[in-house]
Amino acid sequence: MIQKFISLEWKSFIRAASFQTNLAMKILMGFGALYFIAVFLGLGFGSFFIIEKAELGDPFEVVNRYMIYYLAFDLFFRYSLQKMPVTNIKPFLYLPMTKNQVVRFSMGKTVVSFFNWSHAFFFLPFSVVLITKDYDPISVLGWHIGMAALIYCNNFINLLINNKSGVFYVFVALVLGLGAGQYFGYFDMTLYTAPFFNWLGSSPVAALLPIALLLILSRWAFAYFKKYMYLDAGLASKQEVASTQEYAFLNRFGNLGTFLKNDIRLILRNKRAKMALYGGFFFLFYGLLFFTGAIEVYDGPVWKIFAGIFISGGFLFNFGQFVPSWDSAYYPLMMSQNITYQDYIKSKWYLIAIATAVSTLLALPYLYFGLNAYLAVLVGGVYNIGINAYLVLWGGAYIKTPIDLASGKKAFGDKQSFNAKTLLLTVPKILLPLAIYWGVSLVASDEVAFASVAVAGVLGYLFKNKVFALIEKIYKTEKYKTLAAYKQA
Repeated sequence: MIQKFISLEWKSFIRAASFQTNLAMKILMGFGALYFIAVFLGLGFGSFFIIEKAELGDPFEVVNRYMIYYLAFDLFFRYSLQKMPVTNIKPFLYLPMTKNQVVRFSMGKTVVSFFNWSHAFFFLPFSVVLITKDYDPISVLGWHIGMAALIYCNNFINLLINNKSGVFYVFVALVLGLGAGQYFGYFDMTLYTAPFFNWLGSSPVAALLPIALLLILSRWAFAYFKKYMYLDAGLASKQEVASTQEYAFLNRFGNLGTFLKNDIRLILRNKRAKMALYGGFFFLFYGLLFFTGAIEVYDGPVWKIFAGIFISGGFLFNFGQFVPSWDSAYYPLMMSQNITYQDYIKSKWYLIAIATAVSTLLALPYLYFGLNAYLAVLVGGVYNIGINAYLVLWGGAYIKTPIDLASGKKAFGDKQSFNAKTLLLTVPKILLPLAIYWGVSLVASDEVAFASVAVAGVLGYLFKNKVFALIEKIYKTEKYKTLAAYKQA
């Protein structure tokens, strides 16, 4: 039966209308996986010696002290990126297979996910180094097994909270609050969590506790998916009381106002669009890596521009890169109406520009780290509005992956289209402002270098009508390819 499931998965992959896009995305993801494997291997072999050289204490205890954050970030990335098995269950409901078989296979795919086995490239080398440094092999083995069980616990926790955004947001807020409390010296959570991880490394029997927790979570997840795996409830759309928001103040803008109202309703009503908005908010904290001096390599002024681009452009990158995919469900209907592409493109640009301006204002607390810190954010905001807002809309013409707003998939989508054109358009988004700043800073002051990046953004804004006309032409060229892709999905 497992062989039959694998055969069906393979046929689904190679026979899909978007096979070439999927293959390119798989190849790209493969390179990304190799990068993270290399990082994990480097940390696995090097962490002990780095900590020892820095004289931070016993390397094993130092790693255990911060292991709670390792697990927390693992759960965060799983929730944001890991593909859930639920979406693949529908085709099997009509075949002569038992629920248990379908659920076991679907959950089994998550067990062999990269998000689980990739951690072995850190824990295995680190365990080997510990043994070579005369740590008790039995104790190290117990710790290793316990950590592997906790990683798989995260896998099943992610399955259970996948559609419970409220739980996830509370979790993120709690971890951020505890991390901030430790950073500023108010409360050190690791004083209470480190003893548990040290216990795993001192008593092999302690590994039975995370193993027991893993068994409980796996059975819970199995029962949960089996319970809701039927058409008239588990896969039915949730019905809620309808409510309307008129946003009459936008009527004065004609078709432009109509599009803006639709986008506002989309963001307020849909989970995936809301996640793009919340993701943009979390980007505001990105500057803490660059402006606090916490990471020495990020102290250079060029990196501050890099941070400014992302702090002010969180919504731009999270929401803007999926235009027009957000409207894929009714895109054919839109194309049959008496509206212009330029109105459609302008409405998206205004939404992105307003969100970028708001993010720039919300970043005012970075003045605490000095005027140059906030100047980097301000300049990044101007550049995002004047250049990057156009580029994400331009790139959207080549992204033909529809977004099913009624599904429970991730906010980032089940898959993301990738091609050479969209890759090339990422260069001016990130590297061009860095190159402008770096080039000017070689012959002038930092303030002049900041101003040069801002001037590039202002010039882009001044020529917006010509840019809109160019983007409109590209959308018209790609129109029928986009319609065909949305139809085949």
